[in-house]
Amino acid sequence: MGKSAGQKKEFEIRTMRAEDYPGLKALWMTIKGFGIRSIDDSREGVERFLRRNPSTSVVAVNPAGEIVGGILCGHDGRRGCLYHVCVREDCRRNGIGKAMVVHCMNALRKEQINKVSLIAFTVNDVGNAFWNCIGWTRREDLNYYDFTLNEANITAFNR
Repeated sequence: MGKSAGQKKEFEIRTMRAEDYPGLKALWMTIKGFGIRSIDDSREGVERFLRRNPSTSVVAVNPAGEIVGGILCGHDGRRGCLYHVCVREDCRRNGIGKAMVVHCMNALRKEQINKVSLIAFTVNDVGNAFWNCIGWTRREDLNYYDFTLNEANITAFNR
């Protein structure tokens, strides 16, 4: 349980489950500029991800049972990766994001993962400030490459 500064709201940080998908998707739809992939971020896509990574993804839940934060977190046996890190706008600056990241890092350590990466869009000022504030290092010594295997997996951005 965490208690937010300046407010009396509490939240629970716990491992994500498949049945969290409707609340998670509802949260994603509230995040301006958030990109949602048609296949990977569908219920089936997230369930597939959770089957492969059953203990590393996380949600933050408020006392009303609403999902107010989430991170898809997984690994390939060598390196961990965080995807879709978000906190509902009216719940930010209460330690939820950091608590979720710590939960993910602890879960990855248990699976003997020693390095974790993530991608933040350069235009995501809030996200980039968050990562910088909690001690992550922005890499300038590499290029990120992408190759699409399935053109049907389109990304739609929330406005």
